[in-house]
Amino acid sequence: MFTLTPLAAEEISRAAASESASQPMLRVAAKIDEKDGELVYGMGFDDEREDDLVIDGPGVTVLISPRSLPLLENTTLDFAEVQPGEFQFIFRGGCTTPPTSGGCENEVSAKANVGTIDVKHSGRS
Repeated sequence: MFTLTPLAAEEISRAAASESASQPMLRVAAKIDEKDGELVYGMGFDDEREDDLVIDGPGVTVLISPRSLPLLENTTLDFAEVQPGEFQFIFRGGCTTPPTSGGCENEVSAKANVGTIDVKHSGRS
């Protein structure tokens, strides 16, 4: 199951409000980069499609396509301080290598996520 931390949900809701989206629907995607085989994440506001998995989170609805679902299994989207005063969305856990024999291997690192949500911060304490 894919989950959002409360802080990530809050930041997504904030970004949606700046785009005048009354009920934000966040599409989260993952794919294996064909060049180097690393896992790449993406996210952005979108409309629901027929085969999407729909997850109702706190203040935000998450959409995941069937193609991305195996790569996002057991993944948590967080919003964390990566350096003093610098906050980013971070994907934690989940599959970080291509699925083999029906499962994913879990590793510590994955390719940097690609987010299309514009979040401006002056800092958090």
